[in-house]
Amino acid sequence: MKLFVFDLDFTIWNAGGTWCDSTHPPFAWKEGKLKDQENRWIYLYPEVKEILSELKAEGHMIAIASRTNAPTIAKQLLHMFEIDHFFDAREIYPGSKLTHFDRIMKELKVAKNDIVFFDDEYRNVEDIRSIGIESVLVTNGLTKDLVKPYLTRTIARDLPQSEAC
Repeated sequence: MKLFVFDLDFTIWNAGGTWCDSTHPPFAWKEGKLKDQENRWIYLYPEVKEILSELKAEGHMIAIASRTNAPTIAKQLLHMFEIDHFFDAREIYPGSKLTHFDRIMKELKVAKNDIVFFDDEYRNVEDIRSIGIESVLVTNGLTKDLVKPYLTRTIARDLPQSEAC
């Protein structure tokens, strides 16, 4: 895959058991944990930074498709977690994931068969699958095990037929 697209809430991070638009900024680091004003702990899933770093190091593009009602909060969290620089495209606003993907594909000039999407909501996964994009349901946060099959697929697809397994 050339482009990896990720949802935010419950895929990249857990906003204290809720969505980021239900948190109460300003946020602050307290004893190594990012907290909102209600002392809600907002955290990245453990393997996220490593996944994003590896994808970038291998030359993949990365995008966000998030239907949050609080884009400013989401962007602030991306910055506070120091991961905002990994993303080549950011579609962060309420509305349809189909619109997000239309804009991402146009901006990055990537075909549907070169994209994989990760989201915790089944309806989003199904919407994006319906337009022919590989989609993965994330049940307990993004992990290397979820991403790994798509890295292997890229290598095999790019090899000449005589070398592919």
